[in-house]
Amino acid sequence: MSKVRVYQLAKDLGLTNKELISKLEDLAINVSNHMSALEEEEVELIKQLIEEEKQPPVQDNGEDVEEEIEIEKNKNNNSKKPKNKKKNEDKTINKSHENEKELYIEDMPIIEIGERIVVKDFAVAIKKSVNEVISKLIHMGVMATINQEIDFESAEKIANELGIEVIKNEVEAKEEEEVDFIIPIDKEEDLKFRPPVVTVMGHVDHGKTSLLDAIRKTKVTEKEAGGITQHIGASEVEINGKKIVFLDTPGHEAFTAMRARGAKVTDIAILVVAADDGVMPQTIEAINHAKAAEVPIIVAINKMDKEGANPDRVKQELADNGILIEEWGGDVVSVPVSALKGTNIDTLLEMILLVAEMENFRANPNRKAVGTVVEAQLDKGKGSVATVIVQNGTLKIGDSVVIGTSHGRVRAMVNSKGKNLKQAGPSTAVEITGLSDVPLAGDQLIAVADDKKAREIATNRINKIKEQQLKSSQKISLDALFSQVQEGQIKELNVIVKADVQGSVEAVRQSLGKLSNDKVVVKSIHGGVGAITETDVMLASASNAIIIGFNVRPSSGASSLADKEEVDIRLYKIIYNALEDLEAAMKGMLDPEFKEVELGKAQVRATFKLPNGSVIAGCYVTEGKILRNANVRLVRDGIVITDGTISSLKRFKDDAKEVATGYECGIGIYNFNNIKEGDIIEAYKMQEIER
Repeated sequence: MSKVRVYQLAKDLGLTNKELISKLEDLAINVSNHMSALEEEEVELIKQLIEEEKQPPVQDNGEDVEEEIEIEKNKNNNSKKPKNKKKNEDKTINKSHENEKELYIEDMPIIEIGERIVVKDFAVAIKKSVNEVISKLIHMGVMATINQEIDFESAEKIANELGIEVIKNEVEAKEEEEVDFIIPIDKEEDLKFRPPVVTVMGHVDHGKTSLLDAIRKTKVTEKEAGGITQHIGASEVEINGKKIVFLDTPGHEAFTAMRARGAKVTDIAILVVAADDGVMPQTIEAINHAKAAEVPIIVAINKMDKEGANPDRVKQELADNGILIEEWGGDVVSVPVSALKGTNIDTLLEMILLVAEMENFRANPNRKAVGTVVEAQLDKGKGSVATVIVQNGTLKIGDSVVIGTSHGRVRAMVNSKGKNLKQAGPSTAVEITGLSDVPLAGDQLIAVADDKKAREIATNRINKIKEQQLKSSQKISLDALFSQVQEGQIKELNVIVKADVQGSVEAVRQSLGKLSNDKVVVKSIHGGVGAITETDVMLASASNAIIIGFNVRPSSGASSLADKEEVDIRLYKIIYNALEDLEAAMKGMLDPEFKEVELGKAQVRATFKLPNGSVIAGCYVTEGKILRNANVRLVRDGIVITDGTISSLKRFKDDAKEVATGYECGIGIYNFNNIKEGDIIEAYKMQEIER
């Protein structure tokens, strides 16, 4: 007998998933959810338990039978009772009705709904008017119109009040929302060792691409402009008869962008640190991204051939950032290398294989393929082309596949060396053609039975995306933090800290840990100096974190991306205010009174000193508009230099009330003259929010 999933057994036994999971827990059988698989012995055990429960209880005397008969009498005689009943009769009858409800609970109408249901559909299901349902929702404090959705808990409360039992169709809801294709669970004996997939990360100019060149014995750097990797791809190398797959990413940005979409492709992260330069800001970012993804790290201390190489300093700086190497009593492997001279490259590869062996990466090659898209593009000659890492199973020419919202049949497969393949096993990187559309990086590839099934799954996904676009995805925010904590949705609050100086970053990160309580743990997952960037927003989105900034501003791209990804960015001038807000939010007492509304931005292109000593900035308005009475801040390299008000706004020699995008103007700031070319002046106003 093969394994049986919880929801299948629940259906066979006539139980809800929740009831079955509860019974399994009573038997000390641990399952995570309704998709968990049960062994044959476990299935037999639960079936025996259900059979025993179905046996009628042994009655020691006739009291229970007499009570039931008495209830039936009361039920039958209820309509014959005179209107002026005695008080003791009222009590007797009421007690009888309570017992009657307990005895005949099985006769309650039962309806089955999903996790959410539209008010109109719910009213039809329980055979009540929409107005009656809406009225009960209002009494519960839920404001919903006829076409809005309510959650299962609200529907259940209303139904119970009306004497109707509601059960949740968890399988159907799960299949509708996520599981459009159930991937079979592999048997332990079918799993075999697979090669590791490695990502090289680190600070710019520390030799990531040069190290890959040395590993692959190619000269990619010479072909590419500026020596920077221009695309995302994958390549394979072989050492001692074993294969290693390298993702040619441009750094942790792509790594985290894929993780934000739910894809975990990387097995091991190689952190490249220059021996003559040490740990730099992007090194710290790479460390934090790798830790957030929970992948093993191997440190490659590069440029050991250069004068001034100091590996001990690198190890100390790594330890200061939470990376303790083996030589210093930690568990992180480090290898001193020289990409330029090819020193210790073989040792690095052997260390990768050693870590892979310890991690025991395995897959089943004898099944239909499952993989992840690394990159995709539209080729004029080939059509939609995707580079895929096969993670499990074997992908073959002619296989019907579904990738995200695209589908098709594999027409051709080419590996990293340009060789045509007929099939690709686990941890193989291949470029495939034959897709209906260009998928996204991070999309999962699944080989299915036929083209019809692939087309059906892709179409359903497209429809689901359209529906989801009407609903906002729930991201963590300070405003909603308390309610999400109370509902048990948030147990860990991730925070990213950006500031103008490193001292502020460290002070905040140390203080954040002290805010944790018994319901939520506050955790700083990244801290850095400088403007809030798109990379910070992507990390926040992937880790469901909020971003706190001190005397720094988000770039334009970061602001728009934060709006799109619904990432909460909070900006402060005083550290205490941030900690106070976080503590208040955790207690449900955060009540913002003002909201900042951005009006426009202007770039300083020249400065003019007046006879009285004040300085006027000659500006070009790049976004929105600058108003005469607006608050302004002057930003230089992402750092807020000053925050004040406009003293003068002119167009040529005339005073102006406002200047729109595309026009030049002169701006003076009250009591501030340290204005330089290239500075950005941001105009904003504070809008009052009703309590």
